[in-house]
Amino acid sequence: MGSSSLFQNSGYAYVIGVLIFSVLVSSSSSSKLQQKVNVCSKRNPVIFSFGDSNTDTGGLVAGLGFDVNLPNGRSFFRSSTGRLSDGRLIIDFLCESLNTDYLSPYLDSMKGSDFLNGANFAVVGSSTLPKSVPFALNIQIMQFQHFKNHSFQLATAKGLRRVIDEEGFKNALYYIDIGQNDLADTFRKNVSYARVVKKIPEMLAEIKDAVKTIYDEGGKNFWIHNTGPLGCLPQMLTSVREKLKVLDRHGCIRAYNDAAKVFNDGLRALCAELRTELKGATIVYVDIYNLKYDLIVNSNKYGFKSPLMACCGHGGSPYNYNASYICGHPKCGVCEEGAKFISWDGIHYTEAANTIVASNILSTTYSTPNVKFDYFCNA
Repeated sequence: MGSSSLFQNSGYAYVIGVLIFSVLVSSSSSSKLQQKVNVCSKRNPVIFSFGDSNTDTGGLVAGLGFDVNLPNGRSFFRSSTGRLSDGRLIIDFLCESLNTDYLSPYLDSMKGSDFLNGANFAVVGSSTLPKSVPFALNIQIMQFQHFKNHSFQLATAKGLRRVIDEEGFKNALYYIDIGQNDLADTFRKNVSYARVVKKIPEMLAEIKDAVKTIYDEGGKNFWIHNTGPLGCLPQMLTSVREKLKVLDRHGCIRAYNDAAKVFNDGLRALCAELRTELKGATIVYVDIYNLKYDLIVNSNKYGFKSPLMACCGHGGSPYNYNASYICGHPKCGVCEEGAKFISWDGIHYTEAANTIVASNILSTTYSTPNVKFDYFCNA
């Protein structure tokens, strides 16, 4: 796996703002105190999340029975929860900012959730295309429709009060983070940059259909993430064809990041279009790309060493990623707990990185329009 010196504690500290955020939302011992604070003044927060492994809180494990074992989950949960990270995801930190429970996977019937604060439809590996393949975006939307209809049936037929009512669905936040797998999978098929970019309008059309379907179901609050710098992922850096392996000055694959930017430009335009088209809807576009790329560019400032290297993987420097031995495999090594890495397993981010990204999301600086994350439960 390479020299053990690569995995020593960096000794750096987070920037002050991140420390403050982390202290406020990270400590499980203070969770009871947090729950006493009513962040949402108008109504209890309800969130429905759609997407891929960046947001999956256990859907893959529940839906397909795949094992996601330790060291996944080691840093916060102290056991695997199905999240592909050492700890919490961005969506977890955003839920903590509202003092609401983490979102339960829609597919998990064993956790005993009442789903009163929403549900997570995101599943590892999901994409916008091809359609109607578990768990593509349009399948997740169909699952949401079933969830909504079944909630109403339970309320009507059995008189249950502990279900989300019509107002709850209307005022909920609909959170979408998808597109990374579409781009990554297409590049891995050894197609040209031009063919990858040509596919993007079809991807955007699926996201548009998803938003409009939710809107037609009564939803009006949308929180939409663009995709991150694909060319900075250790997974992509180890599998890129030499023809496309032109790196930028920070070591990321230029063509892959350029494709992500084309997708993001289209998504930004789509969000602007939908704001005009969908009367009464609030559609927030969040620039995840620049948030995550900033971690790479300014890794020293944030206390990260080896920003393009996976904490949990196989192969050692420079990327510590091998597709045959992914995190959790017996041949994989893992960095020391507390070491400052951006990449957890070559594809997904560490809790330390997710903390910083979530903190910056909450600042509203990277959102268009610049509204607070809690707008939907305070308006």
